[in-house]
Amino acid sequence: MAALVSDSLAKKNNDKASENSTAQVIGGHGANSYSNNSSYQRLSANVVTKKIEDAIMKNLDVETLSSTSNVFRVADFGCGVGSNTISSMQDLLQIVEKKYISQCPTSSQMPEFQVIFNDQFTNDFNTLFTYLPQDKQYLVASVPGSFHNQVLPKSSLHLAHCSYSLHWLSRLPKELRDERSPAWNKGKIHYTSAPPEVLMAYATQFAEDLDDFLSARGREMVSGGMIVIVGSSIPDGMPYSQVVNGIMYDCMGSILTDMVKTGSISEADVDAFNLPIYACPPGEFIEGVERNGLFSIEVIELMNPAPWLKGPIDIPVFVKHVRAAMEGMFSNHFPSKAIDELFDHLVLKLSDISQQLESCYRDGLQLFAILKRK
Repeated sequence: MAALVSDSLAKKNNDKASENSTAQVIGGHGANSYSNNSSYQRLSANVVTKKIEDAIMKNLDVETLSSTSNVFRVADFGCGVGSNTISSMQDLLQIVEKKYISQCPTSSQMPEFQVIFNDQFTNDFNTLFTYLPQDKQYLVASVPGSFHNQVLPKSSLHLAHCSYSLHWLSRLPKELRDERSPAWNKGKIHYTSAPPEVLMAYATQFAEDLDDFLSARGREMVSGGMIVIVGSSIPDGMPYSQVVNGIMYDCMGSILTDMVKTGSISEADVDAFNLPIYACPPGEFIEGVERNGLFSIEVIELMNPAPWLKGPIDIPVFVKHVRAAMEGMFSNHFPSKAIDELFDHLVLKLSDISQQLESCYRDGLQLFAILKRK
């Protein structure tokens, strides 16, 4: 379940809905803001902290990297808003410092550390920087722009981090809105429970996005540098309708259809709306990395993103986290008055099937991968 809640993508308008997406979580410090409703993401990130440490201690050659520069650069791609990204970056720096002490015990001093926060131009970096500790021991910069493009100078980056961001598509496949296409997704808002042509359209777009992401990082990263990737996934061959997020997306689609019947929104708006979210199975991810050819896979595995979640699901709290991450996506497509109605009904609908949600498969819904620049 925690695999859902992350930085959201919003469409600028109906005409561009199938072509472009930009990150737009709820900024600021308000009751519905992402910064105040992102604790699930941090708990999911904590699941992999020890694995990240093991991978860096084993695979990152800091002695060689420091021989060419006295500045060690770390970047978080798709950083979002709030304290999560800062905590993740500080965890990484502590691990890198530990590796320096272990590998270079006679070195007189540590290199300077620079942390770079990247997200879309619409990201609320002002709120993000209010969470920086006053006693930080590293330099900070923000670099807005799509991480599917190069955003940093060539051969300037040593360690990259991307957590719950890659599953957002850079754009929606055009065929989802083409009435003549077998992938026309009329009456649905996701590939969950949709025809196989819809799933294929999503998978093809994700493969293109992954290649763009890796190619951009390949230009930015020094040889021997590493990327830490954590994100939404699903076991190879498993239908998305068997997991919590898939069931929730179907519920959202059903609610929107009911809202058409009451006149709250139009049928055309629902037919033109699709969630730009794809949970890539590990097999497809491996194929994409190998096809790109710039990185080797040092570690890859599926994990339970929420082993801490025991007992009944607190549906109102869960939906509040979902809304903080996804509201921008809906509010840029539907009338503002319809947003409250959608999420109010979502609480009721998910509460009615809470036992079904609790029995869903959860173990392998988080992808953890370590890639190394060749």
